[in-house]
Amino acid sequence: MVQVREMNEADVEAVSAIRVRGWQAAYAGIVPQAYLDAMTIQGDAEQRREWFSRPHRQSTDLVALDSGGLVGWISFGPYRGQPHGAGRAGEIYAFYVRPDLIGRGVGRALLGEVHARMEEQRFRTSALWVLGDNQQARRFYERAGYRPDGGTQEDVYDDVTLTELRYRRALGEAGDGVVPARPIDVLAP
Repeated sequence: MVQVREMNEADVEAVSAIRVRGWQAAYAGIVPQAYLDAMTIQGDAEQRREWFSRPHRQSTDLVALDSGGLVGWISFGPYRGQPHGAGRAGEIYAFYVRPDLIGRGVGRALLGEVHARMEEQRFRTSALWVLGDNQQARRFYERAGYRPDGGTQEDVYDDVTLTELRYRRALGEAGDGVVPARPIDVLAP
């Protein structure tokens, strides 16, 4: 059974391992291999500890755990760009599941909890950015009710420019393939 709770500082190393391995698995063949090979858990953890210690950060970070430990991480908060529609918008900043557990419900559990929390914070829509060539992630988000809205941005990795697509969805939609709000074991913060 997957449990979801707020991330704490003791989770930094495990979150960094999931993020780095997630990047290396999801972006192989998309992001230059030299860039992926240069990523280290230690380097990511150092940056994450510094970021985690910021007193007024606006993001909320959740982790998913199973009997084997930490298996996923998601970060969200207010939309960082210009408003893109009616009402307040939330944004998923980062979202990774341990690569060997993709397709086993961890991502759906994390996304369901984020949607519930965004609704509690009175966000009307949720947005996220995904690399255009990341077909697996795009399919996942589309099953969860997200659709590309025409927004794009360019990212450069080792002199290779890649296009990210903005996806969004209205909150409060039922039947989207994401676990409904809080049906799983959700740990108190």
